[in-house]
Order: sequence, then structure tokens, then C-alpha cells
Amino acid sequence: MAVIESGIGELFQKPDVWGFREWVHKHKDKTLTSKLMSEQEAVAKFVADGDYLGTELYGTVRAPMSITREVIRQGKKHLRLVGQGIHEIDLLLAADLVDSLDITYIAWEVYGISSILRRAVESGRVKTADWSNGAITWRFKAAAMGIPFIPTLSMLGTDTLKYSSAKVIECPFTGQKVTLLPALFLDVALIHVHRADKFGNCQIDGISGFAFEMARACKKLIISAEEIVDSEEIRKYPEHTMIPYFLVDAVVHAPYGSHPGEMCYKYWRDEEHLLSFLEESKDVEKTKAYLDKYVYGVKNHDEYIKLVGIDRLKKLESMIGGR
Repeated sequence: MAVIESGIGELFQKPDVWGFREWVHKHKDKTLTSKLMSEQEAVAKFVADGDYLGTELYGTVRAPMSITREVIRQGKKHLRLVGQGIHEIDLLLAADLVDSLDITYIAWEVYGISSILRRAVESGRVKTADWSNGAITWRFKAAAMGIPFIPTLSMLGTDTLKYSSAKVIECPFTGQKVTLLPALFLDVALIHVHRADKFGNCQIDGISGFAFEMARACKKLIISAEEIVDSEEIRKYPEHTMIPYFLVDAVVHAPYGSHPGEMCYKYWRDEEHLLSFLEESKDVEKTKAYLDKYVYGVKNHDEYIKLVGIDRLKKLESMIGGR
């Protein structure tokens, strides 16, 4: 196959299919045992300095905020990062824990680009490679399939492709241009779900995003869940179990674990909190003050919930169905 074009972006995580398979075979605990633990235990056990870390979902929807704050509290350094989120990635960047970023959707929608992201990239402190939303999901799909790359039409004819590490080839069957996207294998994935049992069988209501693919593209998977339910509840609707137990390494009970983001059918995003943060993030010292109050100033997610206030969280619950 003739390579017609190559993106100039750096490939931060090589698609090592056989290395990934060997690691999973040797190290993954696939037994039906309880994986319930605190966020402190989960992060200490499964996240290491230098890991390639992925968060799921996009924007502020079903964001793994409780686990992200714990990663920051434990000061895991030199992380390589991918995600389509906003707040969790901003916090990791603000805490100066990130070396490189496969950048997709990281913007505050109508409010523009994050000041934290801009400072990190324009200073040269954080290296980036560009990908479209679709491309990054297809990269996870390739990893989940156990193949080193996947052919798509994503990003053809765009500058996004130019600044990625994708390649364009001549299709051996049609002679037309095809994009090859390298598989993206994660060291650790953080996924927040609606409910899970103690073994790690997980169900998601509403938009599922790329949880299916990411859960199968990572060496280690930390799940945070709004509810921990009995396995009999999971078995009532087995077709809703998107992530089975044998993919999961840790299960953390985290009610309101997406706050200040939203959770489909459970609570709305805390726009007042988010917009206040966005404004404060324009100033380095105010950004540090936010981290000191909401991340370093609390010991765990329970203390964070108390700080935010249960009345405020209940109000966000009441906004579902009629804003």
C-alpha cells in the first residue's frame, strides 16, 4: 500500500497489540471477586506516574470527576492524556500533571477555549496531537478489536489530519484515499457509570459514548458508579451491561461523581459552578485557589459532596425533565 500522506503529530502511545495482549494475559485479574474500594485505594493501586490515561465521556456528561480529583490529590506525574471532556482535563492540566495530550474536543462550547488549556499548550509545557472526535473513538475501536490500525475516511482533507499522526494510503481495492488511524491502547481508563455491582458489571443509561470501546482498550479500568447494586439487579436486564466484570479492576461508589458535570436522567450540570471556574481559570492564582478549595482541600469525594452541599445537588436532581 502506498502512503500518500503522513500527519506531523507525535504518536504518544504506540499501538503495541501483542504487548497489550501479553500484559492483560499476565496481569489482569478476571475472576469474579469483589472489586469495591475507595477512590484512594483505586488510584494508588492502579495509576502510576507516566501512565497514559483516558477519561470518558465528552463535555461535562458523565465525567469521572471524583476519580480525577483523587489522581490530582495523589500527584500522579508525567501523565499522557486523552479524552473528550472539559473539566477533568482542565484540572489535570492546571495541576501540572500532564506531559502530552491527544487533543479532541476540549472546549467550553459557546464560551470558547479554556484558558488553562491555552496556557499549557502555548507555553510548550504540554505537547499535543490533533484528532477528531470520530477518529479518537475509532482508535479505541481498533484497540478493542486487537488490531494495530483501522481504515476510515475520518479527517481526510483537513488540517486536523495534518497535525495528527494518522496516515493516508491508497486503498488496494478501490485506489481511493483512506485514512489509517493507529489503535490507542490505554494504561488506565476512568469511566463513570450509573450503576455497577461489586464485581464490576456496569450499566449506563442514556448516551453510552465510547465506554464500550475504552473499557476494552485499557490495561487497567477504574469504575466509579452512582449506585452499587446487587448482582440480581444487573441480571434482570443483562442486555444493559455494557462493561462486564472481567474488564474491571476497581469499583468505587461515587454518588454525584460527575459533579459539576451532569448525569443522564439523574442530575443536571452545575452551570453556576462551571462558569465560575471558567472565569477564575483566566487567572493563574485564582485557578490555584480553586484547586486548593475543591481538590486539595478535601480528603475524599464524601468531603467534596459536603463542601458543595447536598441541597445544591438535590436541586440539580430536580432540574432533570424540566430545566
